[in-house]
Formats: sequence, C-alpha cells, structure tokens
Amino acid sequence: MKPALALIAALALPAGAQEKTVEVTSGTGAVLRGLDKVNGQTVDVELLSGGGRAVFGLEVELADCRYPVNNPTGDAYAFLTIRDQGKPDVRFQGWMIATAPALNALDHNRYDIWVLRCITS
Repeated sequence: MKPALALIAALALPAGAQEKTVEVTSGTGAVLRGLDKVNGQTVDVELLSGGGRAVFGLEVELADCRYPVNNPTGDAYAFLTIRDQGKPDVRFQGWMIATAPALNALDHNRYDIWVLRCITS
C-alpha cells in the first residue's frame, strides 16, 4: 500500500482499532470484475495466483489474494499488475481492496477492474 494511503487508512480508524491486527491467509486465486465503460459490458473472471489473462483490452496478472482467516467471505486484498494489451508499460500495480475499490484503483479511460473475492479452495 502506498505510504499516503496507509496513513489515511490509519487516521480514519478509531484509536483502539489502529492496534488491532487481523490474521490473513492467501487464497489460490481471485475473482475480478471488469467493466467496459463505453458499452456497459461487464465480465467476471477467475485468476489463479501467479497467473494472468486478458480482460477486454487489458492484460491482468494476479500475484496474490489475501483474506481474513476467520472470515473467508470477508474483505479480499489482491496484488494486481495491469497493462494495456500488447504494451509493456504498467497501467496499475498494487493492492486492490474488495470493500474499497476506489482507494487504490486502476486509472483507465475505457476499462475498470476491481476485486470481488479470493478463491479459497
């Protein structure tokens, strides 16, 4: 997480909640949703950790997806690398959070990608 985002997230929490830690584990993959903003088409895709695939005009790679041990259907955090198809420049690289996709989002004029959940088995 970028230092500025970490600071904002820490300041937004109540004083007692800042010290609380949550045990997380990695899933085998993640379910992502893609949106083509031009025609409104959406698609849900499953990616295995360490893998990648095309989603509309983007190449999406998943390094890891983590979730709370005590709540597998809870908040998912996925580390993604996203490029335009056929181009080496990275459009997005970092952690996306399922419950707060706008906190660290892909900035693309046509497409949007966000995390829905981790694959736990």
